[in-house]
Amino acid sequence: MKLTSFYPVIGTSRLAESHDFYTRLFGFETTFKADWYVSLRRAGTQPYELALLDYAHPTVPEGYRAPVRGLLLNFEVEDVDAEWERLVVGEGLRAELELRSEEFGQRHFIVADPSGVLIDVITPIEPYGAFADQYVTA
Repeated sequence: MKLTSFYPVIGTSRLAESHDFYTRLFGFETTFKADWYVSLRRAGTQPYELALLDYAHPTVPEGYRAPVRGLLLNFEVEDVDAEWERLVVGEGLRAELELRSEEFGQRHFIVADPSGVLIDVITPIEPYGAFADQYVTA
């Protein structure tokens, strides 16, 4: 298989609020917008895509028409402390997990989008403790 694209599609009942959240706070641009589906792209040398879908839309198989649950999206950034200041302190987003450094090699915090999708904002750091030897080198 030759993969030409890959992106998550979030099934939500809060399409407008989610659209605003990802465009205003995370820099995504709208590439397609309907009342039931929004396609987003974040431009750059490595463009990233994300889509939002009304979970009750008939394009979703009937047995699967439910809002998203249990999804965690990782957003790796250059400066997680600056993003903490911008998103939690400045924008007032509620921290689901406070800013902290982890032995497994991340400094991060977690917020949630309007649909309850967790957004883990991460800057990789050097792992330590028992985790330092668990990384596989290429």
